[in-house]
Amino acid sequence: MPKRVLTGNVVSDKGDKTVVVQVERKVKHPLYGKIIRRSKKYHAHDEGNEYRAGETVRIEETAPISKLKTWKVIERVNTHATPAKADNA
Repeated sequence: MPKRVLTGNVVSDKGDKTVVVQVERKVKHPLYGKIIRRSKKYHAHDEGNEYRAGETVRIEETAPISKLKTWKVIERVNTHATPAKADNA
């Protein structure tokens, strides 16, 4: 069975070798049909302390590492950089 892979934003990198990743999903409300956002935070293992708050990362399910950590960070997602301002002088 393949491991689950999720994409989310790092919201905290305070712990040693741990990052907290917030994963957001959109679901349809069962009665009203409006699309609403639901989010959940996952503690993920970051062996080299290389990921910082604000980055978008991909995490993969793994065997339990600690009480809260059952995910590990596998890669940084390339988000397009904002273009440099054009100097219209």
